[in-house]
Amino acid sequence: MPHGKKFQIHIKPLNIRRIRSEISVPKGYIRLAGSNYIFSEIDIFLPTLNEGKIVRSSVCNIREWAEKKKDKTSKAITQRLHKISVARKPFDRIFYPGPIIVGILNITPDSFHDGGNYLTLDDAIRRGKVLRNEGASILEVGGESSRPGAEPVSEKTELRRILPVIKELSKDGNLISVDTRRPEVMEAALEAGARVVNDITALSSPGAVETIIKANAYAIIMHMQGVPKTMQRAPKYGFAPYEILCYLENRVIACEEAGLSHERILIDPGVGFGKSDFHNFAILNSIASFHGIGCGVMIGISHKSFIGRSGKTLNNPERLPGTITATLHAIEQGVQFHRVHNVMEIKQAMAVSERIFSGK
Repeated sequence: MPHGKKFQIHIKPLNIRRIRSEISVPKGYIRLAGSNYIFSEIDIFLPTLNEGKIVRSSVCNIREWAEKKKDKTSKAITQRLHKISVARKPFDRIFYPGPIIVGILNITPDSFHDGGNYLTLDDAIRRGKVLRNEGASILEVGGESSRPGAEPVSEKTELRRILPVIKELSKDGNLISVDTRRPEVMEAALEAGARVVNDITALSSPGAVETIIKANAYAIIMHMQGVPKTMQRAPKYGFAPYEILCYLENRVIACEEAGLSHERILIDPGVGFGKSDFHNFAILNSIASFHGIGCGVMIGISHKSFIGRSGKTLNNPERLPGTITATLHAIEQGVQFHRVHNVMEIKQAMAVSERIFSGK
């Protein structure tokens, strides 16, 4: 069933903690996207609610209030809580809850972290196999840089860069995502063996959604304010997490109305894409609220410049500690998909965190 037009309300889960799989959810808590993370409190934001102030409540109290009130706002809160808590269905061959690693493979000369490293087919294939062996469940291949200030490339150039790589890597049964904004490139990449399309323009180009449906494929839709060339020139928001959530939910609604189920979509708030450092940290602080759209959530924070500026470490290779810290935070907020360059290091951090939690 399509979502339909929704009365959009922002709910941020609070007091999130992890429980073992064999333990029942304690009274007063509900699950976060069907995972072993649970929460008992929420912040609620709607511009027209309580003069636009954030309202904090326990889950128990807000449910009791909603049951008595039964108006438009209370129904919207109840629906959002349901979407936040319900388990997600498999994304292609990927089973939730995660965390799931997406390994980045850029076939570009100018990407901000690995540009120029994998321009030959042999180098790209070798790198793809390394990412897979290190633990990436999805390999994402891109042929056009979307770093701040990047110039667009032609469709012909993009296809020349990515198609041979996708064809070769898909032969080994790898799940391939193609990072592109062009429906024509999407179609060719899906025919070459990709199963997922990651679009920084959220499938807004004419024919993009139809291309995904025709191929029976999956999609990742991302929020971006502006275009890569100019997006970092004074981006502005009132309350970034709320505005981004509204945009992404409207795009999911549009996709569903066109025939693409929300179960085949991941949403990505687009850290660093038309956002200041303040906006990026606000998104990370509220990342659990994006479960309220009802889709799986992906985040891409690997080596981005806001990490370097935070630690006064502007050089890209030195941003790994901040990348690991932000990724572990997102995992603890129930985010399922993590788009990273350093698969081995992220997997090691996840393994150590898991053993600390289990005590084994």
